Amino acid sequence: MKFRNKIVISFCIIIFIPILLALIVLFAFQKIQLRAIELTYGLESEDYSYFSNSMQLLSRFTQSSFLRISEAAKSQPEKLLDRAYLDEINAVLTDKNSYLVVRKDEALVYVGGNADATLLVELPGYRSREDSPNTGIYVDGEKQALIKQVDFLFPEGERGSAFIVSVLEETVPEIRNLVVDAMISILLILVLTASMLIVWIYMSLINPIRKLQVAVQNIRDGNLDFSVEVESRDEIGELCSDFEEMRQRLKDNAEEKLYGERENKTLISNIAHDLKTPITAVKGYAEGLMDGVADTPEKRDRYIRTIYNKANEMDTLINELTLYAKIDTNRIPYNFAKLNVSGYFNDCVEEIGLDLEAKGIGLSYYNYADEDIQIIADPEQLRRVISNITGNSVKYMGKQNGRICIRIKDVGDFIQVEIEDNGQGIAARDLPYIFDRFYRADASRSSATGGSGIGLSIVKKIIEDHGGKIWATSKESVGTVMYFVIRKYQEVPNE
Repeated sequence: MKFRNKIVISFCIIIFIPILLALIVLFAFQKIQLRAIELTYGLESEDYSYFSNSMQLLSRFTQSSFLRISEAAKSQPEKLLDRAYLDEINAVLTDKNSYLVVRKDEALVYVGGNADATLLVELPGYRSREDSPNTGIYVDGEKQALIKQVDFLFPEGERGSAFIVSVLEETVPEIRNLVVDAMISILLILVLTASMLIVWIYMSLINPIRKLQVAVQNIRDGNLDFSVEVESRDEIGELCSDFEEMRQRLKDNAEEKLYGERENKTLISNIAHDLKTPITAVKGYAEGLMDGVADTPEKRDRYIRTIYNKANEMDTLINELTLYAKIDTNRIPYNFAKLNVSGYFNDCVEEIGLDLEAKGIGLSYYNYADEDIQIIADPEQLRRVISNITGNSVKYMGKQNGRICIRIKDVGDFIQVEIEDNGQGIAARDLPYIFDRFYRADASRSSATGGSGIGLSIVKKIIEDHGGKIWATSKESVGTVMYFVIRKYQEVPNE
């Protein structure tokens, strides 16, 4: 998940989850704690708006007791002098943080609970009108209270008043505690929600960052044999994926560098070994000439010709080394041109045939392509391909009656060239690797015949740069066939 989406989700969680949980908590308080208050104070209304008005709340607390006293004052006023009856009513009021006071004329005949003297002094006088259960007198001062008054006449005609006194300081704390509990619950909800979000974001960020930190330390220490696991699809996951790709590339480059160094060492070793043989021969024959060993014109001519041939071998090796360096840096110079297949290969075969004839090897040539077929190729590099392949055939012929056959075939969009020999052949285990650089199927035989081991790799590179393909088939003691194809030249019609 993208971090942008996580931020949006986090915002929604911060806004909506606390609101939802707060509503659930308030609903629970309404059903549990407010119900307890209803039972304690005798509240029955489903309208809880009075909880925001302390006077209205105090009035509702004592409503039932007020109605009971009013009924007794109308029908049995003498009961309001009965202490047992008054204690019973006062006990109910005490649970509601209120108490009962009864006055006869100007004397207080009953004072229930821990009555405050200052409030008793401020009790209102007798009134002839009847109060409502929802009305009362608010007394403000050191002690804040709500006083409900029931006026009546005793049987003997004395004036009587019953007062229900509700002290605000003793009642409001319960409501405050209710509000405090609700606020603490909401605060805990916010803390819990924030903690969950912090853990979520922390796990999304810190764990991948720690993996990247370990990966950086491994790369710093030169260790590339590890992997960075991608566990998410967010920005950090993409960073881990890019880091893993970078690590793999670094590893591939390091391995390629080591492989290149090994190849260079192999090349130097092969070239040094292959140069040593002709150089030794040149030195030997030159010393023979200097010491007068070649004392006849025929012998001197043979020594000079041998020196010349060995110098040509060294020149060939040096040219291969130079070409290899260009191949390794992709700097082979190509001069592509349109070539007539028939004419070009006729010239190549004629040139190769003279050399093979001098070495006692027969050459057969068959052209099955039309006379007007053309290809786009570098004539010099393509001649190098044919020369390297036939040179390998001659080098590893190993037979008295050696023969090489060159066939040109038309295969659809390509021209296929087949160069077959009847030499020693290549073992099946070696055939897949013959185009690898420095690979020698028979190291001992290669050492004897010379060769750097890069001839066929050069051939493969040139053919592939021409957009073609090269492969081989071979049977031991029977011979080898080299195949390569080059795309035909086709005119693009103008529309």
